[in-house]
Amino acid sequence: MSTARTLRRGVLGRKLGMTQIFTKDGLAIPVTVVEAGPCLVVGQRTADKDGYVAVQLGFDEARKIGNQNIADVSKPTTGWYGKRGVWPQRFLREVRVDQKDADGVYETGKPVDLTKLFKQGDFVDVEGTSKGKGYQGVMKRHRMPGFRATHGTHEFFRHGGSIGCRLTPGRVHKGKRMSGHMGDVRKTVQNLVVMEIDTEKNLLLIRGAVPGANGGYLVLRSSKKRMGQTWRPKMEVQEVLSKNPMKASKAGQSTTKK
Repeated sequence: MSTARTLRRGVLGRKLGMTQIFTKDGLAIPVTVVEAGPCLVVGQRTADKDGYVAVQLGFDEARKIGNQNIADVSKPTTGWYGKRGVWPQRFLREVRVDQKDADGVYETGKPVDLTKLFKQGDFVDVEGTSKGKGYQGVMKRHRMPGFRATHGTHEFFRHGGSIGCRLTPGRVHKGKRMSGHMGDVRKTVQNLVVMEIDTEKNLLLIRGAVPGANGGYLVLRSSKKRMGQTWRPKMEVQEVLSKNPMKASKAGQSTTKK
């Protein structure tokens, strides 16, 4: 894999919810509203000191209680932010970037400019934590069909079936699909499209759904598979009447010969 594909621009954000927008052609496109700012550049990693180039991004400022205490932030963490001269952030992530992006796009102590990262039609990959479903059975967790509710089946409708493997190897294989904890894992949805950018409110309208519930934190990066490409809407294909006389009646044409 080339270096140009792995070092991608990124920004932190929060999922607000889903809505829809309409194009000039009248197409309704479902979009996710992401609050991507102000995303503060807390620090930078340099090749000379750390051996690689990256930026440390912070999002969602911690609340202040009284004159000195800061909610949800420990004293060591507060001191770590104080050395860098920035306000403590609740969500902190490190993003590997190219050297030219670290010098031109990201500036320590200042928020990220969304117009320098993305433009309308860019493909992005969105990473988030999926919704937690708790402890679930095999039918919901792995979409197993279950057993027939017919004569002879007793209290065995939603079970997973046998899990053994005879005498050899005499154990249950690792990774066997069984009941267990579902959701609450880190997921990445690739090749989503930036439809609109609101610089005043720091909002991104992204085509499609992103992982997690409303209010969850997200990491948005340039697309890994479609970097540099621009999304174009597909035009509606007009229906062409068939020339086959056997199918002409379906299109409202008469097949009677005069």
